[in-house]
Amino acid sequence: MAKFRPLHDRVVLRRLTAEEKTAGGIIIPDTAKEKPSEGEVVAVGPGARDDQGKLVELSVKEGDHVLFGKWSGTEVKIDGEELLIVKESDLFGIIEGGHAKSPRKAA
Repeated sequence: MAKFRPLHDRVVLRRLTAEEKTAGGIIIPDTAKEKPSEGEVVAVGPGARDDQGKLVELSVKEGDHVLFGKWSGTEVKIDGEELLIVKESDLFGIIEGGHAKSPRKAA
């Protein structure tokens, strides 16, 4: 990736690919897949300023896996790679030790 440094409290994410099969083994076509709301942090800004002007660093760092809102951020293309730029406040949390699994009901 080209040298890109987000400003303030912005975070650059790479979406993590969604599973292509259901638990029952049914393959999900591309047109029916939802965009994943899980991503890997690629770059972070220096932080936001508080009311006194003091810099408050972000809670996430490069390499963290995070969950974010379905409609969060702005999609950009840098060096041909599709990335997402979000504010730290749009992140729900950090996934520790792997990927999040959404519960699915059996049909």
